[in-house]
Amino acid sequence: MGTTSPAAALRHVPTAELAHEPLPAEQVLSGSPTAAVLELEDLGDSGVGIWEMTPGVATDVEAEEVFVVLSGSARIDFQDEDGTVTHTLDVAPGDLVRLREGQRTVWTVHETLRKVYVSA
Repeated sequence: MGTTSPAAALRHVPTAELAHEPLPAEQVLSGSPTAAVLELEDLGDSGVGIWEMTPGVATDVEAEEVFVVLSGSARIDFQDEDGTVTHTLDVAPGDLVRLREGQRTVWTVHETLRKVYVSA
């Protein structure tokens, strides 16, 4: 962490060290992806953090979240309840994405993806 005072905190998120762990087997569709989360701030009902996933394909059920991609690339397929893909986003550095609680997704990470998120 950079300097910290009661009024401000600094973290260089592109190079922050993260501890990766394998994703739960039931979420992995292809490859051996790992993921890491570093919670940076608690803003009452919201949290701010860094999330990273290595290449592979995995499913998720989303929380309320907005994120900005810092590095890497991925495809996010959004599915309805029976697994039909309803739309797809290809994300890369600089992209801002809004996820809604309960959305079913499949993440295909091509290049290790790092994002900064704000979640409720």
